[in-house]
Amino acid sequence: MAIRVHKPTTNGRRNSSVNMHVEVTKTTPEKSLLRPLNRTGGRNHQGKITVRGRGGGHKRRYRIIDFKRRKDGMAAKVIGVEYDPNRTCHIALLEYADGQRRYILHPVGLAVDDQVMSDDGAVEPNPGCTMPLEFIPTGIQVHAVELEPGKGASMCRSAGSFAQLTNKEGRWATLVLPSGEIRQVSIRCRATIGQVGNTDHQLVKLGKAGRNRWLGRKPKVRGMAKSHDDHPLGGGEGRSKGGREPASASGVKSKGGRTRRRGKASDSRILRRRKSKRYGQLKL
Repeated sequence: MAIRVHKPTTNGRRNSSVNMHVEVTKTTPEKSLLRPLNRTGGRNHQGKITVRGRGGGHKRRYRIIDFKRRKDGMAAKVIGVEYDPNRTCHIALLEYADGQRRYILHPVGLAVDDQVMSDDGAVEPNPGCTMPLEFIPTGIQVHAVELEPGKGASMCRSAGSFAQLTNKEGRWATLVLPSGEIRQVSIRCRATIGQVGNTDHQLVKLGKAGRNRWLGRKPKVRGMAKSHDDHPLGGGEGRSKGGREPASASGVKSKGGRTRRRGKASDSRILRRRKSKRYGQLKL
């Protein structure tokens, strides 16, 4: 069982659960792939808080992940699966035939001693193998998908996520993303076969505020509980929103408001936006 539910011995233990990380086989990270990770506490170079709710948390070191997968034509062996404190999924340590080691996101079904490969041509569609969408069979699940060829994976990288490759037509491949968005990307963009591992991550219940502080998240005060100087929903005699929609302290709508910047280059390749009920018009 990947998730263990605690007995309610204390108030903090009641309804809390913990991930057992049964896929992890290696407890010490690869030193050559570690980098220091400086924390800002949500403050910019002037010392002003620009991101609220950040601060504290356990000290971490960053693991360098190979999101580009450009070491083509050389088989790599999985020598261990590790826990990564910087992301929700686990990471797999690969050792190539020339002795070089790299981290990748650990997909479901990839075990120690398995062989994976990345190439610009046709490769066996096994979990962990990377190739351009042009050579991936339709109907298969992929993750770590590039938006632009050679830029590195930027979509479907969190625990349990995957995209469905539904169609390939001309220069474009159609993907159904976890959010429900349907979009096209170039068939020259690379993707990794399979679903991202640690699928039980979303089932964990923290149970107490202290576990949130370990993750570097500070307590959040409701906007209605603040004064009208500190929040758009604050102030008033009693509980009053003032008749306006839910918003953040800076006035950005927090429930359903549009925050996407207009005129992005990839807008024309979105066939259906997330949560929308109608297909948009495709600009060719």
